Amino acid sequence: MLDLARHLHEWAEEGRDFAVATVVAVGGSAPRPPGAALAVCADGTAIGSVSGGCVEGAVYDLCLQALQDRETRIERFGYSDEDAFAVGLTCGGVIDIMVTPYDADGAAQTAALSAAAQGEPVALARVVHGPAGLLGRAVLVRPDGTHAGGLGGHTELDRTAIAEARALLEAGRTGTVEVSEDGSHCPGGLTLLVESAVPPPRMIVFGAIDFAAALVRAGKFLGYHVTVCDARPVFATRTRFPEADEIVVDWPHRYLASTDTDARTVLCVLTHDAKFDIPLLTEALRLPVAYVGAMGSRRTHQDRNRRLREAGVGERELARLRSPIGLDLGARTPEETALSIAAEIVAARHGGTGRPLTGAETPIHRDERASGPLPQAV
Repeated sequence: MLDLARHLHEWAEEGRDFAVATVVAVGGSAPRPPGAALAVCADGTAIGSVSGGCVEGAVYDLCLQALQDRETRIERFGYSDEDAFAVGLTCGGVIDIMVTPYDADGAAQTAALSAAAQGEPVALARVVHGPAGLLGRAVLVRPDGTHAGGLGGHTELDRTAIAEARALLEAGRTGTVEVSEDGSHCPGGLTLLVESAVPPPRMIVFGAIDFAAALVRAGKFLGYHVTVCDARPVFATRTRFPEADEIVVDWPHRYLASTDTDARTVLCVLTHDAKFDIPLLTEALRLPVAYVGAMGSRRTHQDRNRRLREAGVGERELARLRSPIGLDLGARTPEETALSIAAEIVAARHGGTGRPLTGAETPIHRDERASGPLPQAV
């Protein structure tokens, strides 16, 4: 739901009545992860998606029904061999959808939509499996532990939900958590879906070259907050990088040592100049970031590794370096090279192999989220 926060907050501010369908559990090759949402306004306007098209029509109708009966319900959709034209997922997966009419008096959802729409980090924990009286109950959690709303059960249940939501928020993750109705962490009849809304991850591109301009566009397309850094002011300009969120003129290693990074940050080193690369990569390979890639030929790569070893970089740290950067797509142009780099970043994020799916036996969709088995639909 929080991925639609900006639109839903506007609807709420305008006093419009709407219902939201949220993916709360997935199994098999489901096209959208937990947290994906479709919202339907009372006038029939729809935004978002829960399945990439497989069951949108049926879910749309469920939202309209929820606006009439004002009840929260769970519906399961899956592929049926007996009737290929029945509503279901032709990809073979199974998804559980929770449909909830928006409650303007609901403190947690109202606060969550407002905060997420303004780019503030928040987590929303909702009961998606459990007693009917608790289904859909929600609590909003902020990074400092303050919260709004509640699950309406034991005080200990709220404490547990807040702690679990805060942990997932710190990791920037969305997932499900199994708890007991009394608030103990042992699975015991309640499933919480925790949706995290966090600022976009950072991509820092070092080297203000033409390949960097194409990579900036690819990074923005993937949802990154993109920074371009180069020590040469004549190249690091807004004219050359109009789509970058930030342009920094500084020595790359000095900037990297002073800026904020986290486990979602990706670092792309396109300078392929030893005087920039070695101090920068020495710093980068010791940071707990998601991805470090460096451009250059195989000869440049070998020379760079030698210099990094001489600078004191260990083999374990060197093993983190993606060099030469990108997947083997036969890329030639800056745009093709940016696509190659972006593809490697996506593969690294989700544990992909980078091999063609044709003829492969590996799963198409990997579930790296904190998610347990599908609960029983109610």
